[in-house]
Amino acid sequence: MKPDVAALFDETTNTVTYIVADPATRSAAIVDSVLDFDPKSGRTAKDTADRLIETIRARDLRVEWLLETHVHADHLSAAPYLKEKLGGRIAIGEHIRVAQKLFKSVFNAEPAFVADGRQFDHLFTDGERFRIGDLEAQALHTPGHTPADLTYVIGDAAFIGDTLFMPDYGTARADFPGGDANVLYRSIRRILDLPPETRLFTGHDYAPNGRRYAWESTVAEQRASNVHVHDGVTEEEFVAMRTARDAKLDMPKLILPSVQVNMRAGNLPPPEDNGVRYLKIPIDQL
Repeated sequence: MKPDVAALFDETTNTVTYIVADPATRSAAIVDSVLDFDPKSGRTAKDTADRLIETIRARDLRVEWLLETHVHADHLSAAPYLKEKLGGRIAIGEHIRVAQKLFKSVFNAEPAFVADGRQFDHLFTDGERFRIGDLEAQALHTPGHTPADLTYVIGDAAFIGDTLFMPDYGTARADFPGGDANVLYRSIRRILDLPPETRLFTGHDYAPNGRRYAWESTVAEQRASNVHVHDGVTEEEFVAMRTARDAKLDMPKLILPSVQVNMRAGNLPPPEDNGVRYLKIPIDQL
């Protein structure tokens, strides 16, 4: 089965949002949506999400799923707004509970915040199968970047989030809370054990060396030429490279607002007694 895949690139956060559609039934899923956020003013906007809605409606698609690959650290999810406008169920992997427990402590979340995943409509188990119209899909637990990363295999396509980037950019970092470079290597090998012709759609691109933005590769291409983890790279070599590289990386500029929102399935923290919502900045914690 070959889904129709449309990509919408948000250059502000270097995020790729995907519309995955069954050409026979017009049923669709949205993978990793974006809510606009200005960290200087603390204001949100829905321009990017509205363009996505326009595309969905222009193609006469029916949204069944709003899929998150993980708790993103570089952009806020627009899933609740899209659900309000388009319908569909917000879903993520069941290991979101691990990430929620970690970040509930980091941000000292309000007592009413429960770290059991109930904020999402559905929590996928590893290997769970589901459908988008007539398309067969499967959720694979591929942690390492975070504890809760999922890869969605939909027909001949796999949506791999931040686990792998384009071959010339490499792989995800593994130094966030709950990350693990050894686990990441094994998750990557699980993805690369898919059939060689499987189309891989990554969650971000940064256009290294001035090339054009790109986000689609294949398992065969990644195995042959990924600069971090092509065939022949051992787990020990990968972990040494990843550990040294991660030690030099800055935190993503939106990590603090993103995680607080995305661990709540894209919902903002509840308003305080003055009616205003606040995002916290933990000092000397990350």
